[in-house]
Amino acid sequence: MKTLSGKVILITGASRGIGAAIAFKLANEGATVIINYSGNQEAADQVVNAILKNGGNALALKADVSKSEEVKSMFDTVIAHYDKVDVLVNNAGIMLTKLFKDTTDEDFTRQFEINVRGTFNTLREAATKLADNGSVINFSSTTTRVMMPTYGTYVASKAAVEQFTRIFAKEVGARGINVNTVSPGPTNTELFTKGKPQEVIDHLASLNPFNRIGEPEDIARVVAFLASDDAKWINAQNIGANGGMA
Repeated sequence: MKTLSGKVILITGASRGIGAAIAFKLANEGATVIINYSGNQEAADQVVNAILKNGGNALALKADVSKSEEVKSMFDTVIAHYDKVDVLVNNAGIMLTKLFKDTTDEDFTRQFEINVRGTFNTLREAATKLADNGSVINFSSTTTRVMMPTYGTYVASKAAVEQFTRIFAKEVGARGINVNTVSPGPTNTELFTKGKPQEVIDHLASLNPFNRIGEPEDIARVVAFLASDDAKWINAQNIGANGGMA
């Protein structure tokens, strides 16, 4: 039996990269997946169509997670369509890397609006709308552990998400909901590799014992486990999915 059969799973930022890989993996495990996207409908539709072609169930929904009304509407639409949301995967996020002296007010605000407020908005809806015995999987980053220059505001935004996980787990635990964080290391996505010379990517790959950067499917496998009933005793934890980098 597939490990996620019967579950309805909402994945934010799922039109590409790690989010799309998560959607494919969870659908393959029997879940109905909701592909949230903020702008690229074509990419989201491609993910949905690929899942449908493979015999899975998927739906694309547009919502900017930094906008509370759009997040509320997204949850209500999923529940109207499928009667429930079992699992929330908070994958949506952006990464801006600049020295502190070069970071503008707009850079700071944009990063926190999506990474922090976006996660807050979905958790606030999940607090009352996620099904009993459900799961929440938030996304942080291994950069919170390695203190790399230019990652200051990004790391700060992800540290906030880690704290959200710990507190939210205690607030919803009475309903059987477990809440965890996944912290990927360097992963082969456009978000990570764009603008980086190959020698930088090679150096980052050398920082773990496997001498490679991660693939989106590596992260998707961790999420699939945390979304399953087998992971219910794992709660309020931050799982580093980084090959041993940190």
